[in-house]
Amino acid sequence: MTSVSALTLPDHTQLPDSDGTFVKNWQEHPQSILLTDSITPVLEGLYPDSQYCIGQDLGIYWRLTDPPEKGAEAPDWFYVANVPPTLDGKTRRSYVLWKEYVAPLIVIEFVSGDGSEERDNTPPSQGEGGNIGKFWVYEQAIRVPYYGIYEVAKAQVEVYHLMDNTYQLMKPNERGHYSIAPMGVELGIWQGFYQNAELPWLRWWDAQGNLLLTGYERIEIERQRAETERQRAETERQKRLLITEKLRSLSVEQLNALGIDLQMLD
Repeated sequence: MTSVSALTLPDHTQLPDSDGTFVKNWQEHPQSILLTDSITPVLEGLYPDSQYCIGQDLGIYWRLTDPPEKGAEAPDWFYVANVPPTLDGKTRRSYVLWKEYVAPLIVIEFVSGDGSEERDNTPPSQGEGGNIGKFWVYEQAIRVPYYGIYEVAKAQVEVYHLMDNTYQLMKPNERGHYSIAPMGVELGIWQGFYQNAELPWLRWWDAQGNLLLTGYERIEIERQRAETERQRAETERQKRLLITEKLRSLSVEQLNALGIDLQMLD
């Protein structure tokens, strides 16, 4: 007789957390940090109880295979709503759909080659050697509502929205951004300097088109505001000193005529 434990499906602690491949380009890591850092204040507002999860190059297990990692896709960045950030006090080694049940709201792939891998729509029935296309997996197996394909070399991002069980290529708005309505944000390309590199970075904006800033950018803006205020206060102080010195040069009679008591200048 087979025990209940033998029928239990593996969880994130029992499945591989890597397929042994290297990160394909140096820009993937800072790009992931940029997306996570700038969206965190928005997510904290949406989920004061912190019930959300962000994955960066983390495997999403959607089927059991041999070897196990063949049954996973590892998006460069993804976000899941209404799930705890940790499991039993442990960080996730992977995201296991048959244990979580909640699909990511959005997955984003950073293109390193020609983009064919990210747009591969090969179904299981046609995949040679069991290879299945990423596009098909996100659309038909995991059923992710939003799928972004970011190509830094072309300074562009494509965003697909799952509608009637099929991905539809979204059209950008008047700002050139793509609305991710459930998050209340827009996704688009920002040309600028980040992590010591001037590149067309993938970034978030709010629904009004205001760029969502990183923690460093918020601190830097506050520093600049404080410096501007300090300079303004110093300019005002210098003006007061100059006026005081001019008044000190006047006679008592002149000061009295102006209604100024000499002691006021001390």
